Amino acid sequence: MSKPLAMMAIVYLNVEPAWLALSREKRRSFAEMIGDILSRHPDVSFSWFDADALSGKCSDFAVCRFFDMRAYHHLWEELKDTEIFTHPYARIADVSLGIENGFQDYEDTIA
Repeated sequence: MSKPLAMMAIVYLNVEPAWLALSREKRRSFAEMIGDILSRHPDVSFSWFDADALSGKCSDFAVCRFFDMRAYHHLWEELKDTEIFTHPYARIADVSLGIENGFQDYEDTIA
């Protein structure tokens, strides 16, 4: 049986002006809610990066590392059900998905 493949997704996001209009206290309450959601999805490593001062393509991005696509998908389904995305205060602009050393996995199967 083959071992699970390590995968990574970079989720590029753009926050809306409505988000910036919220008080910092209100934004912190959303961050706590996101933290609670992340704790329910321990099979996905999640890091958030602020990029608006560094990139014209997105305001923020998240890096997700995982072995199970279902775990990643379930995390984002729950996140997208929050007011952050339903209001919306943020939108997903793009996603880059990759398999860590995918070439090695392929070469192992043909060796």
